[in-house]
Amino acid sequence: MGKKKTPALNSSSTADIAFLLLCYFLMTTTMGSQTGLQRRLPQMPDPNQKVEDIKVNRRNILIVKINSSDRLLAGSEPMDVSQLKDKVKEFLTNPTDDPTLPEKELKDIEGYGQYPVSKGVISLQNDRGTSYHAYIAVQNELVKAVNELRDEFAHKAYGKAFSKLSEDQTEIVKKCIPSNISEAEPKDVTKK
Repeated sequence: MGKKKTPALNSSSTADIAFLLLCYFLMTTTMGSQTGLQRRLPQMPDPNQKVEDIKVNRRNILIVKINSSDRLLAGSEPMDVSQLKDKVKEFLTNPTDDPTLPEKELKDIEGYGQYPVSKGVISLQNDRGTSYHAYIAVQNELVKAVNELRDEFAHKAYGKAFSKLSEDQTEIVKKCIPSNISEAEPKDVTKK
């Protein structure tokens, strides 16, 4: 009695099918456009603008620097990363209408009404020698500050956390508490 032959599978057609499936998924899959951190660069001053106006607008920018030794400077104040969140929250809310802190612009927010929106921008500058750990720690504090402000606003306006809001409510909160964080190209931030 001879052995029964097992028919061989045509592996070339299997590879072709796998390749076609891969192509199909690549062509039909869409990437989410809302992923990642949202950043907005501050507007360049108008060259025809008066020097006094440019000086006034500087109150709207908080420069956060991380040097090559991972030391942090917020404005002209050296601080620990654990203090940064509260500094940013105070800067963005300007609760006492301090003339050295950002201006507020009364905006008509559709679905909410008028709200004094901060013109504050956080400008993050890091050194080429800044460690990744320090950079991420600072980024986290900046994002945490904005998230906490949004959460506080959501509780006041809607009585629930920002994460529990409807899509429309989320958009309203984002318009009232914008996340204006700009990042400069890494350089030697210890030099002026």
